[in-house]
Amino acid sequence: MNSKKYWAAVVCLGLVTLCACGSSDGGSGSSAGSKTVTLVSHDSWAVSKSVLQDFETKSGYKVRVLKDGDAGQAVNKAILTKDNPQGDVFFGVDNTLLSRALDNGLFQPYEAKGLGQVDSAYQLDAGKHRVTPIDYGDICVNYDKKYFADHKLAPPTSYDDLIKPAYKNLLVTENAATSSPGLGFLLGTAAKYGDDGWEGYWKKLKANGVKVVDGWEQAYNEEFSGSAGGKKAKADRPLVVSYASSPPAEVIYADPKPTTAPTGVATGTCFRQIEFAGLLSNAKNTAGGKALIDFLVSREFQEDMPLNMFVYPVLKGAAVPAEFTEYGPAAKDPETVAPDKIAADRDQWVKSWTSLVLK
Repeated sequence: MNSKKYWAAVVCLGLVTLCACGSSDGGSGSSAGSKTVTLVSHDSWAVSKSVLQDFETKSGYKVRVLKDGDAGQAVNKAILTKDNPQGDVFFGVDNTLLSRALDNGLFQPYEAKGLGQVDSAYQLDAGKHRVTPIDYGDICVNYDKKYFADHKLAPPTSYDDLIKPAYKNLLVTENAATSSPGLGFLLGTAAKYGDDGWEGYWKKLKANGVKVVDGWEQAYNEEFSGSAGGKKAKADRPLVVSYASSPPAEVIYADPKPTTAPTGVATGTCFRQIEFAGLLSNAKNTAGGKALIDFLVSREFQEDMPLNMFVYPVLKGAAVPAEFTEYGPAAKDPETVAPDKIAADRDQWVKSWTSLVLK
């Protein structure tokens, strides 16, 4: 879910900027027998300090975190450096990019302890265990409730609504070639309208004034009028491609907290995103990497995760915060695309989308 630690995420500038956080030994990576284990991730990685410290105390490992930009950038960088990886574990490859990582041999097999308690629907590499599912979320169009109330206009509820004249020049989305939510939104339309219909849909969406920006941070916090950041930026787009879990973030981080979320979700525009972690093929600290993956599917981490990264746990029975249930429930019937279909068609979809929408 890529993109999602909304207000605390670090935005790294440039294509291959590297940010570091968490415990660090000051070195450039882990080594065999080292008590430091290095996690490589996208910018949205977050965990409560006490939960991470508990893992470090119990396991004896210090966790070093390297944040490597948007999910798409991070995956591409990991592939380019796979022979001499920056770390031991990669977190944040999702189902839209999974085949690219697997086809390039990014991960080595490891069956995590506790994997049996993870819902089988999320285990897309169950036979080989090259990746372990960690979380899921829904990429959906969000709307600014005040805008639609002020204009006495019903907010959209479906993909079809977005191409109606009433919603002309209202939507901002992310570049499908560079952004995980942007790609997820594209895949959602491909699932909805099929191989013969999705391009026609995007022609209509373009004609209806959709705006495309590079990434989620810009779309949500600079262009979307319903977000706290967008209000400060005097944004003028009341529709944005984001997540079903964005409304809870608007409530939780507001001061004072509103009684209702200022944003809503167009539930007929959702695409299910699943995020994974994997032990990098040439990891120097495989023992530490395995321990870290075990931790990521543990109940302690899974129940800590929602209010840090605004995604849902994959562990059966893991508690979900009340704010999620009230303001950001998971989509009941999200669009999905089979992994083999994504693997076969993703690059051509993105190429065609780029030619159609950006040129």
